[in-house]
Amino acid sequence: MSKTDLPILEQRRIEANIIKPIFEEMVIVLGIDKAKDILGTAIRKNAVEQGKAYAESQDQPTSLSSFHSLLPQWTAGGALEVEMLKETKEAIDYNVTRCRYAEMYKEMGLSEIGHLLSCGRDGTFCNGYDPKINLERTQTIMQGATHCDFRYTVKTE
Repeated sequence: MSKTDLPILEQRRIEANIIKPIFEEMVIVLGIDKAKDILGTAIRKNAVEQGKAYAESQDQPTSLSSFHSLLPQWTAGGALEVEMLKETKEAIDYNVTRCRYAEMYKEMGLSEIGHLLSCGRDGTFCNGYDPKINLERTQTIMQGATHCDFRYTVKTE
């Protein structure tokens, strides 16, 4: 897994342009439910590997704090507008109040699978980065909510 200097929003746009015709063909052959299932599974597996790659590229041990320091990569260029609610060693809570990822997928005609392409990565990415980090999120803008509620915690032994 190699990292690039491209903003993540642009990475997702490129990926979506590649995935869109493949997904459309999968729908024809397999049906919408099976196509979504396969796509979601593949994206989640990829997110775990990306999380591991990020962790391995760091010079320090992983932690919730080091994980949180990655957030600017996802917000770059105004991709996300974030309202920070809580930031401690054990928990980081914030709401995303604007998501340009959702806006981009809508413009591309991919609203139906945008949550698979982006939101579905979030929890598995953090687990790949550090298995002790957990994300609980009950809603996303991508699926029609007014905001995304990100609630990260770290398991302590």
